Amino acid sequence: MLFNSIAFLLFFPIVCALYFCIPSRQTKARNLLLLLASYYFYMNWEPAYALLLLTSTAVTYLAALGIDRFEEKHKKKLCLVGSLVLNLAILFLFKYYNFLASNVEAVLQASGLGIELPEFGLLLPVGISFYTFQALGYSIDVYRGTTRVERDFPTYALFVSFFPQLVAGPIERSNNLLPQFREKHHFEYEQVMAGVRLMVWGYFMKLVLADRCGIYVDTIFNNVDKHNGGSYLVASLLFPFQIYGDFAGYSLIAIGVARILGFRLMENFHRPYFACSVGEFWHRWHISLSTWFKDYVYIPLGGNRVGRVRNYFNLLVTFIVSGIWHGANWTFFCWGALHGLLLCAEKALGISKRKYCGMRKFCHWAVTFALVCLAWILFRANNLNDAVTVITGIFTNPGAPKPEFANFIAIGLAFTVLLTKEFADEFHWKVRIAESGSWLVRHVYLVLMIAYIILFGVLGGDQFIYFQF
Repeated sequence: MLFNSIAFLLFFPIVCALYFCIPSRQTKARNLLLLLASYYFYMNWEPAYALLLLTSTAVTYLAALGIDRFEEKHKKKLCLVGSLVLNLAILFLFKYYNFLASNVEAVLQASGLGIELPEFGLLLPVGISFYTFQALGYSIDVYRGTTRVERDFPTYALFVSFFPQLVAGPIERSNNLLPQFREKHHFEYEQVMAGVRLMVWGYFMKLVLADRCGIYVDTIFNNVDKHNGGSYLVASLLFPFQIYGDFAGYSLIAIGVARILGFRLMENFHRPYFACSVGEFWHRWHISLSTWFKDYVYIPLGGNRVGRVRNYFNLLVTFIVSGIWHGANWTFFCWGALHGLLLCAEKALGISKRKYCGMRKFCHWAVTFALVCLAWILFRANNLNDAVTVITGIFTNPGAPKPEFANFIAIGLAFTVLLTKEFADEFHWKVRIAESGSWLVRHVYLVLMIAYIILFGVLGGDQFIYFQF
Protein backbone atom coordinates (compact mmCIF):
# COMPACT_ATOMS: atom_id res chain seq x y z
CA MET A 1 0.00 0.00 0.00
CA LEU A 2 1.55 3.27 -1.12
CA PHE A 3 1.34 6.44 0.96
CA ASN A 4 0.37 8.28 -2.22
CA SER A 5 -2.61 6.04 -2.98
CA ILE A 6 -6.35 6.33 -2.42
CA ALA A 7 -6.19 3.04 -0.51
CA PHE A 8 -3.88 4.56 2.12
CA LEU A 9 -5.95 7.73 2.41
CA LEU A 10 -8.87 5.48 3.33
CA PHE A 11 -6.87 3.03 5.44
CA PHE A 12 -5.12 5.51 7.72
CA PRO A 13 -8.18 7.46 9.00
CA ILE A 14 -9.90 4.16 9.81
CA VAL A 15 -6.86 2.95 11.77
CA CYS A 16 -6.67 6.30 13.61
CA ALA A 17 -10.36 6.22 14.52
CA LEU A 18 -10.17 2.65 15.83
CA TYR A 19 -6.91 3.36 17.67
CA PHE A 20 -8.24 6.35 19.58
CA CYS A 21 -11.56 4.63 20.27
CA ILE A 22 -9.65 2.12 22.39
CA PRO A 23 -8.99 3.60 25.86
CA SER A 24 -5.39 4.80 26.23
CA ARG A 25 -4.84 2.58 29.28
CA GLN A 26 -5.37 -0.53 27.11
CA THR A 27 -1.97 -0.34 25.44
CA LYS A 28 -1.90 -4.04 24.56
CA ALA A 29 -5.21 -3.80 22.71
CA ARG A 30 -3.99 -0.72 20.85
CA ASN A 31 -0.70 -2.43 19.97
CA LEU A 32 -2.57 -5.46 18.68
CA LEU A 33 -4.66 -3.21 16.44
CA LEU A 34 -1.53 -1.53 15.08
CA LEU A 35 0.12 -4.92 14.55
CA LEU A 36 -2.83 -6.22 12.53
CA ALA A 37 -2.97 -2.94 10.59
CA SER A 38 0.78 -3.13 9.87
CA TYR A 39 0.56 -6.66 8.49
CA TYR A 40 -2.48 -5.73 6.41
CA PHE A 41 -0.55 -2.70 5.12
CA TYR A 42 2.41 -4.89 4.14
CA MET A 43 0.36 -7.72 2.67
CA ASN A 44 -1.16 -5.35 0.13
CA TRP A 45 2.02 -5.85 -1.94
CA GLU A 46 2.47 -9.63 -1.75
CA PRO A 47 0.72 -11.53 1.07
CA ALA A 48 3.22 -14.42 0.99
CA TYR A 49 6.14 -12.13 1.87
CA ALA A 50 4.55 -11.37 5.22
CA LEU A 51 5.95 -14.79 6.16
CA LEU A 52 9.47 -13.42 5.66
CA LEU A 53 8.67 -10.47 7.89
CA LEU A 54 7.29 -12.85 10.52
CA THR A 55 10.34 -15.13 10.19
CA SER A 56 12.78 -12.27 10.71
CA THR A 57 10.73 -11.12 13.68
CA ALA A 58 10.59 -14.58 15.28
CA VAL A 59 14.31 -15.29 14.76
CA THR A 60 15.46 -12.01 16.33
CA TYR A 61 12.90 -12.31 19.14
CA LEU A 62 14.06 -15.82 20.09
CA ALA A 63 17.72 -14.85 19.72
CA ALA A 64 17.26 -11.95 22.13
CA LEU A 65 15.52 -14.22 24.65
CA GLY A 66 18.45 -16.64 24.39
CA ILE A 67 21.00 -13.86 24.84
CA ASP A 68 19.14 -12.67 27.93
CA ARG A 69 18.74 -16.17 29.38
CA PHE A 70 22.23 -17.60 29.01
CA GLU A 71 25.05 -16.58 31.33
CA GLU A 72 27.89 -18.02 29.28
CA LYS A 73 29.33 -15.55 26.79
CA HIS A 74 29.83 -18.15 24.06
CA LYS A 75 26.14 -19.12 24.22
CA LYS A 76 25.09 -15.47 24.00
CA LYS A 77 27.35 -15.04 21.00
CA LEU A 78 25.93 -18.20 19.40
CA CYS A 79 22.42 -16.78 19.67
CA LEU A 80 23.53 -13.49 18.12
CA VAL A 81 25.45 -15.18 15.30
CA GLY A 82 22.46 -17.41 14.58
CA SER A 83 20.22 -14.36 14.30
CA LEU A 84 22.68 -12.58 12.01
CA VAL A 85 23.28 -15.59 9.77
CA LEU A 86 19.61 -16.53 9.31
CA ASN A 87 18.45 -12.99 8.60
CA LEU A 88 21.33 -12.14 6.29
CA ALA A 89 20.89 -15.48 4.48
CA ILE A 90 17.28 -14.56 3.69
CA LEU A 91 18.37 -11.11 2.55
CA PHE A 92 21.14 -12.63 0.41
CA LEU A 93 18.83 -15.15 -1.25
CA PHE A 94 16.21 -12.62 -2.29
CA LYS A 95 18.43 -9.64 -3.04
CA TYR A 96 21.93 -10.78 -4.00
CA TYR A 97 22.04 -14.43 -5.04
CA ASN A 98 21.08 -13.98 -8.71
CA PHE A 99 23.50 -11.04 -9.07
CA LEU A 100 26.36 -13.03 -7.56
CA ALA A 101 25.51 -16.13 -9.59
CA SER A 102 25.49 -14.22 -12.88
CA ASN A 103 28.86 -12.61 -12.11
CA VAL A 104 30.42 -15.94 -11.08
CA GLU A 105 29.12 -17.48 -14.31
CA ALA A 106 30.67 -14.66 -16.33
CA VAL A 107 34.06 -15.21 -14.65
CA LEU A 108 33.86 -18.97 -15.19
CA GLN A 109 32.94 -18.55 -18.85
CA ALA A 110 35.82 -16.13 -19.35
CA SER A 111 38.06 -18.83 -17.86
CA GLY A 112 36.73 -21.39 -20.34
CA LEU A 113 34.42 -23.13 -17.89
CA GLY A 114 30.84 -23.24 -19.14
CA ILE A 115 29.25 -23.87 -15.76
CA GLU A 116 25.71 -22.60 -15.23
CA LEU A 117 24.53 -21.84 -11.74
CA PRO A 118 20.84 -22.11 -10.83
CA GLU A 119 18.86 -18.88 -10.70
CA PHE A 120 15.69 -18.18 -8.78
CA GLY A 121 12.85 -16.08 -10.12
CA LEU A 122 12.16 -14.39 -6.79
CA LEU A 123 10.66 -10.94 -6.50
CA LEU A 124 12.44 -8.65 -4.04
CA PRO A 125 10.17 -8.24 -1.00
CA VAL A 126 9.35 -4.59 -0.36
CA GLY A 127 11.32 -3.10 2.54
CA ILE A 128 13.28 -6.28 3.33
CA SER A 129 16.55 -4.38 3.87
CA PHE A 130 14.87 -1.89 6.22
CA TYR A 131 13.05 -4.26 8.55
CA THR A 132 15.93 -6.76 8.53
CA PHE A 133 18.38 -4.10 9.71
CA GLN A 134 15.95 -2.80 12.32
CA ALA A 135 15.48 -6.31 13.73
CA LEU A 136 19.21 -7.08 13.65
CA GLY A 137 19.96 -3.80 15.42
CA TYR A 138 17.70 -4.97 18.25
CA SER A 139 19.54 -8.32 18.52
CA ILE A 140 22.91 -6.59 18.64
CA ASP A 141 21.72 -4.06 21.23
CA VAL A 142 20.42 -6.82 23.50
CA TYR A 143 23.77 -8.64 23.14
CA ARG A 144 25.66 -5.46 24.02
CA GLY A 145 23.39 -4.87 26.99
CA THR A 146 22.29 -1.43 25.76
CA THR A 147 18.60 -2.34 25.47
CA ARG A 148 16.21 -4.46 27.50
CA VAL A 149 14.90 -7.68 26.03
CA GLU A 150 11.24 -7.45 24.99
CA ARG A 151 9.37 -10.54 26.22
CA ASP A 152 5.95 -9.67 24.82
CA PHE A 153 6.01 -11.04 21.26
CA PRO A 154 3.16 -8.90 19.83
CA THR A 155 4.86 -5.74 21.10
CA TYR A 156 8.17 -6.76 19.57
CA ALA A 157 6.48 -7.80 16.33
CA LEU A 158 4.93 -4.33 16.16
CA PHE A 159 8.36 -2.76 16.65
CA VAL A 160 9.64 -4.62 13.57
CA SER A 161 6.52 -4.08 11.43
CA PHE A 162 5.19 -0.65 12.53
CA PHE A 163 3.53 0.40 9.27
CA PRO A 164 4.56 4.09 9.00
CA GLN A 165 8.25 3.19 8.73
CA LEU A 166 8.08 -0.48 7.75
CA VAL A 167 9.05 -0.39 4.08
CA ALA A 168 11.42 2.60 3.80
CA GLY A 169 12.39 3.71 7.26
CA PRO A 170 13.50 5.57 9.20
CA ILE A 171 15.34 2.52 10.56
CA GLU A 172 14.40 2.91 14.20
CA ARG A 173 16.43 1.90 17.24
CA SER A 174 14.87 -0.30 19.89
CA ASN A 175 15.73 2.18 22.64
CA ASN A 176 13.65 4.87 20.95
CA LEU A 177 10.62 3.07 19.53
CA LEU A 178 10.04 0.00 21.72
CA PRO A 179 9.38 1.93 24.97
CA GLN A 180 6.78 4.06 23.16
CA PHE A 181 4.55 1.01 22.68
CA ARG A 182 4.17 0.85 26.46
CA GLU A 183 3.18 4.51 26.77
CA LYS A 184 -0.36 5.87 26.90
CA HIS A 185 -1.03 7.98 23.84
CA HIS A 186 -3.88 10.48 23.98
CA PHE A 187 -5.64 12.25 21.14
CA GLU A 188 -4.20 15.77 21.02
CA TYR A 189 -5.42 18.14 18.35
CA GLU A 190 -2.18 20.13 18.06
CA GLN A 191 -0.15 16.92 17.81
CA VAL A 192 -2.46 15.65 15.09
CA MET A 193 -2.15 18.90 13.15
CA ALA A 194 1.66 18.83 13.54
CA GLY A 195 1.60 15.35 12.01
CA VAL A 196 -0.69 16.51 9.19
CA ARG A 197 1.69 19.40 8.39
CA LEU A 198 4.60 16.96 8.14
CA MET A 199 2.55 14.70 5.88
CA VAL A 200 1.51 17.56 3.61
CA TRP A 201 5.10 18.74 3.21
CA GLY A 202 6.13 15.14 2.53
CA TYR A 203 3.46 14.83 -0.16
CA PHE A 204 4.70 18.08 -1.70
CA MET A 205 8.27 16.75 -1.83
CA LYS A 206 7.16 13.47 -3.37
CA LEU A 207 4.36 14.42 -5.76
CA VAL A 208 5.37 17.92 -6.85
CA LEU A 209 9.17 17.90 -6.56
CA ALA A 210 10.35 14.30 -6.95
CA ASP A 211 7.80 12.98 -9.42
CA ARG A 212 8.02 16.10 -11.59
CA CYS A 213 11.81 15.80 -11.74
CA GLY A 214 11.43 12.06 -12.34
CA ILE A 215 9.53 12.60 -15.59
CA TYR A 216 12.61 14.18 -17.16
CA VAL A 217 15.26 12.15 -15.31
CA ASP A 218 13.73 8.79 -16.23
CA THR A 219 13.37 9.83 -19.87
CA ILE A 220 17.10 10.58 -20.10
CA PHE A 221 18.60 7.82 -17.95
CA ASN A 222 16.42 5.08 -19.44
CA ASN A 223 17.45 6.08 -23.01
CA VAL A 224 20.98 7.43 -22.68
CA ASP A 225 21.92 6.60 -26.28
CA LYS A 226 19.26 8.98 -27.63
CA HIS A 227 20.34 12.13 -25.79
CA ASN A 228 23.22 14.60 -25.63
CA GLY A 229 25.45 16.15 -23.00
CA GLY A 230 23.07 19.01 -22.28
CA SER A 231 20.27 16.60 -21.44
CA TYR A 232 22.65 14.48 -19.36
CA LEU A 233 23.69 17.55 -17.36
CA VAL A 234 20.12 18.69 -16.66
CA ALA A 235 19.04 15.17 -15.67
CA SER A 236 22.11 14.79 -13.45
CA LEU A 237 21.22 18.04 -11.66
CA LEU A 238 17.56 17.10 -11.29
CA PHE A 239 18.09 13.56 -9.98
CA PRO A 240 19.62 14.69 -6.63
CA PHE A 241 16.38 16.57 -5.99
CA GLN A 242 14.24 13.73 -7.29
CA ILE A 243 15.74 11.25 -4.85
CA TYR A 244 15.78 13.81 -2.04
CA GLY A 245 12.14 14.73 -2.56
CA ASP A 246 11.16 11.09 -2.95
CA PHE A 247 12.95 9.65 0.07
CA ALA A 248 12.78 12.64 2.42
CA GLY A 249 9.13 12.99 1.41
CA TYR A 250 8.46 9.38 2.39
CA SER A 251 10.27 9.87 5.70
CA LEU A 252 8.26 13.00 6.50
CA ILE A 253 4.97 11.25 5.73
CA ALA A 254 6.04 8.33 7.92
CA ILE A 255 7.06 10.65 10.77
CA GLY A 256 3.81 12.59 10.38
CA VAL A 257 1.65 9.45 10.40
CA ALA A 258 3.42 8.24 13.54
CA ARG A 259 3.09 11.69 15.16
CA ILE A 260 -0.68 11.65 14.64
CA LEU A 261 -0.82 8.35 16.52
CA GLY A 262 1.40 9.77 19.27
CA PHE A 263 4.75 8.19 18.31
CA ARG A 264 8.06 9.98 17.75
CA LEU A 265 10.27 8.71 14.95
CA MET A 266 13.82 9.93 14.42
CA GLU A 267 14.73 12.64 11.89
CA ASN A 268 16.00 11.05 8.70
CA PHE A 269 17.07 14.08 6.62
CA HIS A 270 18.46 17.43 7.70
CA ARG A 271 18.79 19.61 4.59
CA PRO A 272 21.66 17.53 3.12
CA TYR A 273 22.41 19.78 0.15
CA PHE A 274 23.62 22.54 2.47
CA ALA A 275 26.57 20.33 3.43
CA CYS A 276 30.05 21.79 2.91
CA SER A 277 31.83 18.44 2.94
CA VAL A 278 30.96 14.86 2.04
CA GLY A 279 31.29 13.94 5.72
CA GLU A 280 28.73 16.58 6.64
CA PHE A 281 26.48 15.34 3.84
CA TRP A 282 26.35 11.94 5.51
CA HIS A 283 25.45 13.53 8.82
CA ARG A 284 22.43 15.01 7.05
CA TRP A 285 21.42 12.32 4.52
CA HIS A 286 19.51 9.13 5.46
CA ILE A 287 20.55 9.64 9.06
CA SER A 288 18.97 6.42 10.35
CA LEU A 289 20.99 4.28 7.91
CA SER A 290 24.29 6.18 8.21
CA THR A 291 24.16 5.97 12.02
CA TRP A 292 23.22 2.26 11.76
CA PHE A 293 26.33 1.55 9.70
CA LYS A 294 28.42 3.69 12.02
CA ASP A 295 27.26 1.82 15.16
CA TYR A 296 27.09 -1.73 13.78
CA VAL A 297 29.80 -1.81 11.08
CA TYR A 298 32.27 1.08 11.31
CA ILE A 299 32.83 1.10 15.08
CA PRO A 300 33.08 -2.73 15.39
CA LEU A 301 35.74 -2.64 12.67
CA GLY A 302 37.72 -0.28 14.87
CA GLY A 303 36.32 3.06 13.75
CA ASN A 304 38.83 5.86 14.21
CA ARG A 305 40.47 4.26 17.25
CA VAL A 306 43.06 2.61 15.01
CA GLY A 307 45.90 3.81 12.82
CA ARG A 308 45.31 6.11 9.89
CA VAL A 309 45.54 3.45 7.17
CA ARG A 310 43.25 1.08 9.06
CA ASN A 311 40.81 3.94 9.67
CA TYR A 312 40.68 4.62 5.92
CA PHE A 313 40.11 0.92 5.33
CA ASN A 314 37.24 0.92 7.83
CA LEU A 315 35.63 3.90 6.14
CA LEU A 316 35.95 2.37 2.70
CA VAL A 317 34.53 -1.00 3.77
CA THR A 318 31.62 0.67 5.57
CA PHE A 319 30.64 2.71 2.54
CA ILE A 320 31.06 -0.18 0.10
CA VAL A 321 28.73 -2.24 2.30
CA SER A 322 26.37 0.75 2.42
CA GLY A 323 26.41 0.90 -1.37
CA ILE A 324 25.71 -2.83 -1.71
CA TRP A 325 22.87 -2.48 0.82
CA HIS A 326 21.08 -0.32 -1.74
CA GLY A 327 21.01 -2.99 -4.39
CA ALA A 328 22.66 -5.82 -6.30
CA ASN A 329 24.32 -3.79 -9.02
CA TRP A 330 27.90 -2.67 -9.67
CA THR A 331 26.61 0.90 -9.86
CA PHE A 332 25.75 0.83 -6.14
CA PHE A 333 29.11 -0.74 -5.31
CA CYS A 334 30.93 2.05 -7.15
CA TRP A 335 28.67 4.72 -5.63
CA GLY A 336 29.49 3.50 -2.11
CA ALA A 337 33.20 3.13 -2.91
CA LEU A 338 33.36 6.65 -4.35
CA HIS A 339 31.82 8.14 -1.21
CA GLY A 340 34.23 6.10 0.90
CA LEU A 341 37.22 7.38 -1.09
CA LEU A 342 35.96 10.96 -0.86
CA LEU A 343 35.66 10.67 2.91
CA CYS A 344 39.17 9.23 3.15
CA ALA A 345 40.47 12.15 1.07
CA GLU A 346 38.68 14.65 3.32
CA LYS A 347 40.20 13.04 6.41
CA ALA A 348 43.66 13.06 4.88
CA LEU A 349 43.31 16.76 4.02
CA GLY A 350 41.73 17.62 7.36
CA ILE A 351 38.66 19.09 5.67
CA SER A 352 36.17 17.39 7.97
CA LYS A 353 37.66 19.13 11.05
CA ARG A 354 37.64 22.69 9.71
CA LYS A 355 34.97 25.37 9.90
CA TYR A 356 34.63 27.78 7.00
CA CYS A 357 32.72 30.99 6.38
CA GLY A 358 32.14 33.48 3.59
CA MET A 359 33.49 32.71 0.13
CA ARG A 360 35.54 29.73 1.33
CA LYS A 361 32.39 28.14 2.73
CA PHE A 362 30.59 28.75 -0.56
CA CYS A 363 33.45 27.15 -2.51
CA HIS A 364 33.44 24.10 -0.25
CA TRP A 365 29.66 23.85 -0.64
CA ALA A 366 29.94 24.07 -4.45
CA VAL A 367 32.63 21.36 -4.61
CA THR A 368 30.68 19.11 -2.24
CA PHE A 369 27.46 19.52 -4.22
CA ALA A 370 29.27 18.78 -7.50
CA LEU A 371 30.87 15.63 -6.07
CA VAL A 372 27.59 14.40 -4.60
CA CYS A 373 25.85 14.99 -7.95
CA LEU A 374 28.62 13.10 -9.74
CA ALA A 375 28.17 10.16 -7.37
CA TRP A 376 24.39 10.26 -7.90
CA ILE A 377 24.97 9.53 -11.60
CA LEU A 378 26.44 6.17 -10.59
CA PHE A 379 23.50 5.58 -8.27
CA ARG A 380 20.83 6.37 -10.90
CA ALA A 381 22.37 4.80 -14.00
CA ASN A 382 20.95 1.42 -14.98
CA ASN A 383 24.47 0.02 -15.41
CA LEU A 384 28.10 1.14 -15.42
CA ASN A 385 28.16 1.60 -19.20
CA ASP A 386 25.30 4.09 -18.97
CA ALA A 387 27.02 5.88 -16.10
CA VAL A 388 30.22 6.27 -18.15
CA THR A 389 28.19 7.45 -21.16
CA VAL A 390 26.45 10.13 -19.09
CA ILE A 391 29.59 11.36 -17.30
CA THR A 392 31.73 11.52 -20.46
CA GLY A 393 28.85 12.84 -22.54
CA ILE A 394 28.44 15.88 -20.30
CA PHE A 395 31.95 17.00 -21.32
CA THR A 396 32.32 15.54 -24.83
CA ASN A 397 28.83 15.52 -26.37
CA PRO A 398 27.62 19.12 -26.29
CA GLY A 399 24.11 20.07 -27.23
CA ALA A 400 21.09 21.85 -25.96
CA PRO A 401 18.85 19.87 -23.58
CA LYS A 402 15.37 19.02 -24.72
CA PRO A 403 13.21 20.70 -22.09
CA GLU A 404 9.57 19.96 -21.44
CA PHE A 405 8.45 23.51 -20.78
CA ALA A 406 5.21 22.86 -18.89
CA ASN A 407 6.96 20.30 -16.67
CA PHE A 408 9.94 22.61 -16.13
CA ILE A 409 7.66 25.46 -15.04
CA ALA A 410 6.14 23.15 -12.41
CA ILE A 411 9.66 22.07 -11.35
CA GLY A 412 10.77 25.71 -11.11
CA LEU A 413 7.84 26.54 -8.83
CA ALA A 414 8.59 23.49 -6.69
CA PHE A 415 12.26 24.53 -6.38
CA THR A 416 11.19 28.02 -5.32
CA VAL A 417 8.94 26.67 -2.57
CA LEU A 418 11.52 24.09 -1.43
CA LEU A 419 14.49 26.46 -1.33
CA THR A 420 12.51 29.16 0.48
CA LYS A 421 11.65 26.74 3.27
CA GLU A 422 15.09 25.10 3.35
CA PHE A 423 16.91 28.42 3.53
CA ALA A 424 14.53 29.65 6.23
CA ASP A 425 15.13 26.51 8.30
CA GLU A 426 18.89 26.37 7.72
CA PHE A 427 19.57 30.02 8.54
CA HIS A 428 16.84 30.37 11.18
CA TRP A 429 14.84 33.00 9.38
CA LYS A 430 11.78 33.99 11.34
CA VAL A 431 9.37 32.69 8.73
CA ARG A 432 7.08 30.12 10.30
CA ILE A 433 3.86 30.13 8.30
CA ALA A 434 3.20 26.42 8.85
CA GLU A 435 3.79 26.79 12.59
CA SER A 436 2.39 30.28 13.01
CA GLY A 437 0.85 31.26 16.32
CA SER A 438 -2.30 32.12 14.41
CA TRP A 439 -4.80 29.27 14.08
CA LEU A 440 -6.16 30.84 10.89
CA VAL A 441 -2.75 31.18 9.22
CA ARG A 442 -1.81 27.56 9.98
CA HIS A 443 -5.02 26.20 8.51
CA VAL A 444 -5.02 28.47 5.46
CA TYR A 445 -1.46 27.27 4.80
CA LEU A 446 -2.62 23.64 4.87
CA VAL A 447 -5.52 24.32 2.52
CA LEU A 448 -3.30 26.18 0.05
CA MET A 449 -0.58 23.50 0.15
CA ILE A 450 -3.10 20.72 -0.46
CA ALA A 451 -4.57 22.68 -3.39
CA TYR A 452 -1.05 23.26 -4.76
CA ILE A 453 -0.24 19.55 -4.53
CA ILE A 454 -3.46 18.62 -6.33
CA LEU A 455 -2.85 21.17 -9.09
CA PHE A 456 0.86 20.56 -9.72
CA GLY A 457 1.55 17.09 -8.31
CA VAL A 458 1.90 13.92 -10.35
CA LEU A 459 -1.12 12.03 -9.08
CA GLY A 460 -0.55 8.54 -10.32
CA GLY A 461 0.58 6.49 -7.36
CA ASP A 462 4.23 6.23 -8.51
CA GLN A 463 6.24 3.94 -6.24
CA PHE A 464 8.83 5.46 -3.94
CA ILE A 465 12.41 4.96 -5.17
CA TYR A 466 13.65 3.38 -1.94
CA PHE A 467 11.02 0.63 -2.05
CA GLN A 468 13.42 -1.26 -4.35
CA PHE A 469 16.00 -1.44 -1.55
